[in-house]
Amino acid sequence: MTQQIDPLALAGAKPKGKRPYFLEDTDAERVMAITMAVAQELAVMRERLDTVERLLESKGISQDDIESFVPTPEQADQRGEWTQEYLARIMRIYQQEIEALDQPNEPSSEEIGHELAES
Repeated sequence: MTQQIDPLALAGAKPKGKRPYFLEDTDAERVMAITMAVAQELAVMRERLDTVERLLESKGISQDDIESFVPTPEQADQRGEWTQEYLARIMRIYQQEIEALDQPNEPSSEEIGHELAES
């Protein structure tokens, strides 16, 4: 039997240790993390969309066909699920910070790195 994968849970997965911060202002760090997550998602999506549109055009499906597409209710539900997973990925910094409140004594990634370097 195969194990079910929960993409929402995986979207918030974090490495061991406290999150390292590189900017003095943690709010700026959060905005930067979200912006970079969105940029990464957008870059991947743009490449995939370009590939699909080129393949469709070679098969005779035009840009007008794409623009006039209306999803079925099932397809709309699938898009909604994807949106929830996407939002979980780009907002993961907040989820991880909330989870870190439960483990205030957890060492930071930087501290773990120093320990590994010394051993």
